[in-house]
Amino acid sequence: MHQTEWKHNFGLSDDKQGTIAGKMFGVLLVQNQEKEIGYLAAFSGKLAGGNHHAMFVPPVFDLLAEDGFLSLGMTELSRMTGEIKELTEGLLLKDDLLKLSTLKSARKNYSIALQKEIFEQYHFFNQAGEEKSLNELFKHKKSKTPPSGAGECAAPKLLQYAFQNHMKPLALAEFWWGLSPKSETWKHGHYYPCCHEKCEPILAHMLEGMEIDENYNS
Repeated sequence: MHQTEWKHNFGLSDDKQGTIAGKMFGVLLVQNQEKEIGYLAAFSGKLAGGNHHAMFVPPVFDLLAEDGFLSLGMTELSRMTGEIKELTEGLLLKDDLLKLSTLKSARKNYSIALQKEIFEQYHFFNQAGEEKSLNELFKHKKSKTPPSGAGECAAPKLLQYAFQNHMKPLALAEFWWGLSPKSETWKHGHYYPCCHEKCEPILAHMLEGMEIDENYNS
């Protein structure tokens, strides 16, 4: 029996349409307050163009919300990009060159501010109920700024849902499903540790105070 709620082209069959996009999935074994054992499931990023699907935990922050500040911000960035394109393609006079330079600088600053605001929306809990934002978690890293996509991986989604619903995490596994046209790193059906670049600072906070295997992220 196959689910029919959503369609995603993993590149594993010839009858699928759309861009091939393999996906990292995660499963977290949990125990609730009644000592019952169960599991949670999550996917990294988006699945079939969406953030919400039955049987999967929700995102930590929904970037795709139509009425959210991101939608408005992207609209403004598109407007600025269009204006830059018009100036670039037109006959540039001295005043136009100054306006173009000013507009490019304004767009860059606006984009940086928007990205910082996005990261500030991601707040992660640990088992003690302590909460930290992405900006706070990455401020001591060399780059100071979270990488694009931080907070969208499966493991943080799973732990966040477990802590918010008073569940005890017991075991975690992540695996790649589908083809990966952009990288030879991910292989269909293989299990992988949590990534260092995006997840290490997040999981260091979320797993603080918990007894874990030494090789959980090796």
